[in-house]
Amino acid sequence: MTNRQILLVSRPTGEPTRDNFKLIESPIQPLADGQVLIKHSYLSLDPYMRGRMNDAKSYAPPQPLNEVMIGGTVGDVIESRNPSFKAGDHVVGMGGWQEYSVVSGGIRKVDTSHIPLSAYLGPVGMPGVTAWYGLNKICEAKAGQTIAVTAASGAVGSVVGQLAKAKGCRAVGFAGGPDKCNYVTGELGFDACIDYKAHADPKALYGALKAATPNGIDGHFENVGGPALDAVVLRMNDHGRIALCGMISGYNGEPIPLRFPSVLLTSRLTLQGFIVSEHMDVWPAALTELGTLVATGKLKYRESIAEGLDAAPEAFFGMLKGKNFGKQLVKL
Repeated sequence: MTNRQILLVSRPTGEPTRDNFKLIESPIQPLADGQVLIKHSYLSLDPYMRGRMNDAKSYAPPQPLNEVMIGGTVGDVIESRNPSFKAGDHVVGMGGWQEYSVVSGGIRKVDTSHIPLSAYLGPVGMPGVTAWYGLNKICEAKAGQTIAVTAASGAVGSVVGQLAKAKGCRAVGFAGGPDKCNYVTGELGFDACIDYKAHADPKALYGALKAATPNGIDGHFENVGGPALDAVVLRMNDHGRIALCGMISGYNGEPIPLRFPSVLLTSRLTLQGFIVSEHMDVWPAALTELGTLVATGKLKYRESIAEGLDAAPEAFFGMLKGKNFGKQLVKL
């Protein structure tokens, strides 16, 4: 049996290109005791992958060169020499950019009777738990408050706003283009969504945000950095809280200065960066809540699906530029 894999073979300078990746084929070796062979159904593409491509100090070690690119996967066990798993089990793990993986651990079984398999890479997976943690543990959202979130139509931001609404908050999102904004308010139920593409001027962006947040902002979930964060900081109420999840606008090396850092002091704001994998203690509770919401249709989500492993690099580049709509997946 042959496995097709995408390796990271060079580090990007600026925007990544196809030349940074290489598609290879390699034979799958017979299983040793304790190992499991998984056929992947979906590969998750996420913004954090761009940071891992750099050889720089960060919260996680860089992706090694000439090895399979990191990535979350869901799929089926097709052979097992591990007593905890049997053929036919649906599993989620970090199988990477390849069609098959052989593992001895690091996977968990999931139930697809009420939750689609792909959702375990989105709202009932790492993106969903990320949203849950930032909203509950950092923003400390409470009924009656106003919660803002950038990249509101994406895998994380869409969950943030829906969880905020379920708590009785006012939810205000940022997204790029009328289609995404209409989805955020019409389908996801946010109270308002600001089209940052239509408000490219900082004064116009602030004006739109001011109109959407008449009572200021109590909690903000940041995925992007840049002009939206500048506008939000000026609208934050005293003792407001900002969960810093991502800075996708600077992932290719561009500096992202904060224009009004003094407001952090004068408004006594809390700005806290976080990595959800450092908070595994909350995952069971978060996944239970998120899974229930998805299974009952109360948490809506959208997926952009690229077909085939060969399509992964282009889909990844598009996601970094906001071309995806919802969670970006590759169907293998």
